Amino acid sequence: MLNEVIRESLTVTCFVFIIMVIVDFVDVLSSQRFSYFLQGGRFRQYLLASFLGATPGCLGAFMAVSLYIHGRLSLGALTGCMVATSGDEAFVMLAKFPQMAIWLTIILFGLGILAGYIADIFFSKMQPLQVPCCEVKTFHPEERGPFLRYQSLKENFAQLTFHRFLLLFLIGFSLVLFISGRIGPPKWNWVRVTFTLLLFISLGISIFASEHYLEIHIWQHIIKKHLWRIFLWTFLALILIKWGLAHWQLAYFIKAHLAWVLIIAALVGIIPESGPHLIFVFLYAQGLIPFSVLLTSSIVQDGHGMLPMLSASLKDSLWVKIFNLLFGILIGGAVYLVGY
Repeated sequence: MLNEVIRESLTVTCFVFIIMVIVDFVDVLSSQRFSYFLQGGRFRQYLLASFLGATPGCLGAFMAVSLYIHGRLSLGALTGCMVATSGDEAFVMLAKFPQMAIWLTIILFGLGILAGYIADIFFSKMQPLQVPCCEVKTFHPEERGPFLRYQSLKENFAQLTFHRFLLLFLIGFSLVLFISGRIGPPKWNWVRVTFTLLLFISLGISIFASEHYLEIHIWQHIIKKHLWRIFLWTFLALILIKWGLAHWQLAYFIKAHLAWVLIIAALVGIIPESGPHLIFVFLYAQGLIPFSVLLTSSIVQDGHGMLPMLSASLKDSLWVKIFNLLFGILIGGAVYLVGY
């Protein structure tokens, strides 16, 4: 059992890493120039905030928090963003059940727009946030401009740094493990082909990206802050589920107390951390809980998205979490009652 858990944990962690690198790279290349889009009214705020939340990982949510603190988004729009986001769990869902993960993302995007509109009605009597500018900075002037240039290739390998060498080695080694079938699907199918293509893309990014981008974004943010947590929580969640199925009659308990599991999923979602919610992702992947429980967990939880907001305004953070908790139980409970 332990070997199986380690293999699956490594597969999920590797997939999460390459998707994180690609999503972050696309975000940086887009320069994140959203201000002009927000000049068309509240609906555009809800649309943009939900889009940022629906993007996998925490960068979109961090950007929404920064826009809110700078007065570009309403508190309702920020609430909608946190409804739409699933944090790092989105990467794991893409690895475990990609088709349903995409549908869930679309549903959360729509619910984020709806929640933003409803939340602003409830928050309309609240005073606007008065805090200094947020120091959340995920994008830097040094990163503007094209990456994929021959000149970049020459500069990066003229003096190959240890960070770049180690990153290239790890991605290359992971590529060998995937191609040989040591991790990932044992046979060649669309999942294994997709994994391999994404690994080649991340390898190209590691070759061409600037040293500043590689160190700040990939090493300090993705690897140091996220990757070890993803592996640890994935490993613990899988151990708990497999041990529970073997010794605690976990499947019987869940089926007998499914409504309580939904409530527990919502309460766990209050935790502003990516990791504890993975238990519900893997329970769904193994068919032990219905879609309604996964949806409830995804609505309420926001990964690391609320962490910078907690330091800016504890009061507004509490309002967002309370609204999302009630909204998640309401929507998830309704879906549960219709049999999903």
